Amino acid sequence: MAATLANVHILPDFDGGWFVCRAGRTLTHHKTQADAMQAGRRIARRHRVELVTWGIDGRIRSKDSYGNEGPARDTEH
Repeated sequence: MAATLANVHILPDFDGGWFVCRAGRTLTHHKTQADAMQAGRRIARRHRVELVTWGIDGRIRSKDSYGNEGPARDTEH
């Protein structure tokens, strides 16, 4: 049975800071978005999933895949 892939999400904490979450669980909390993205990137690479970064407006700012990609390369990063 294949394991369920749960992407890593970088979400704003409206009281300040940024969360790194996966599968509905908060993994870490950081003061800056850059620190959260660095931590999230490590987790996404380890689990070979997407890193999804959300903005404070509730919209997705970026997606970066560290999983099984097809022949088309990620053009965002």
